[in-house]
Amino acid sequence: MRREWMVVVLVGAVLATGCVSNKKYQAALTEADNAKMELEKARQQKGAMEQQVRTLKELNVKFGNDAQSVRDELQRIEHGRDAERGAIEGRTKELEEKVKALTAQNRNVKQEYQDVKRNNDTLKSLVARYQKELKDRSHAGPAAGAATLTPNQPSSGTGQAATAAASAAMNINKVSANDMVLFLGLKQDEAERIVSNRPYRVKGELVAKNVVPKETFDLIKDRISVTP
Repeated sequence: MRREWMVVVLVGAVLATGCVSNKKYQAALTEADNAKMELEKARQQKGAMEQQVRTLKELNVKFGNDAQSVRDELQRIEHGRDAERGAIEGRTKELEEKVKALTAQNRNVKQEYQDVKRNNDTLKSLVARYQKELKDRSHAGPAAGAATLTPNQPSSGTGQAATAAASAAMNINKVSANDMVLFLGLKQDEAERIVSNRPYRVKGELVAKNVVPKETFDLIKDRISVTP
């Protein structure tokens, strides 16, 4: 704009003096037109740049919003993942505890099965022995059975055990551990402890000497004796 005014002033000055030629006048007009064109071009470029700046600002805002949405979604996913991980860890721990409990239960069941199997084998052996003894006694007759032991009777201890088993109360000072397992329902280790702590003067010594628990004693006290 300043340049345009300079051209106009220059043309005016030349015309005022009357010393300018037509050629110079045309040159001045051409220069003025060029200045106008350059000015218009500069205005167009400025408008285009301003539009580009506005577009870039809008894109920047859009990209900022998109980035925030992505961050929010990522945070939500991470939170959900943490919650899911916590739930999985809790469930895993619960299952591990169940496995431990079932393992211990299975071990106890196996032990009980072994005890039952051992007691069953003992029962079969005792039943077979007593059946054979009764058969031998029936063949020998009442008198021979009362006077002597049967020929196949293993020992005096076994005879005492058979007599005790047949009586109402089992003499724990005389019977074998297997007989106590069979007729009193004791565990093998309990019966063996009773045998190893003999003799007993009163039944209560089973508890006093910590041979069997009080609960076990209460179950068998009416079926045992300590007579000499």
